[in-house]
Amino acid sequence: MEPPVTRAPLNAVTLWGVAGFCLLLLQAVHRLAVRAYEPIAHHALTRPWHWALLAASILVLGYSEGYRAFQLRAAPRIVARAIHLAGHPRPLHVVLAPLYCTGLFHATRRRLIASWLLYGMLVVLIVSVRQLAQPWRGIVDAGVVVGLGWGTLAIIIIYVRAVAGRPPQVSPELPGDDGAAQR
Repeated sequence: MEPPVTRAPLNAVTLWGVAGFCLLLLQAVHRLAVRAYEPIAHHALTRPWHWALLAASILVLGYSEGYRAFQLRAAPRIVARAIHLAGHPRPLHVVLAPLYCTGLFHATRRRLIASWLLYGMLVVLIVSVRQLAQPWRGIVDAGVVVGLGWGTLAIIIIYVRAVAGRPPQVSPELPGDDGAAQR
């Protein structure tokens, strides 16, 4: 006999947590896509190695940021935390659900440190890349667009699978969590 299917709740709490974070990512994708397209539109990629660097940026950041960081690690945890929040809503956590889902608060000490360091380093990188002239900024931004787009799609797919009865089997990394998946 098959075990019963456990479906993730499709409700305002999970939607706000997952969709709110995805909207932040899509806003960044839109903003960076404009910058990434500039060197192409203005014919600034004048050398074959410019095109090679553009392709390398897309491949490397697509794989490392999109697949390894988002699809394998962040997306399942974001969805797991949204599911947990739906079952254990607290007003402040619900209001700040996109931030809750990313592990910026109410998480294990390790997750809090990792999340805050990650987002802190991202701010430093964003400020640094903004200082680059074209075509270099566009080359980097193109890779970031692919990575963030892949990550957004991974989050959506994992969430849809969870709603269909296949929730991610990862820990939501809550305070006091021993590493086992909790629901």
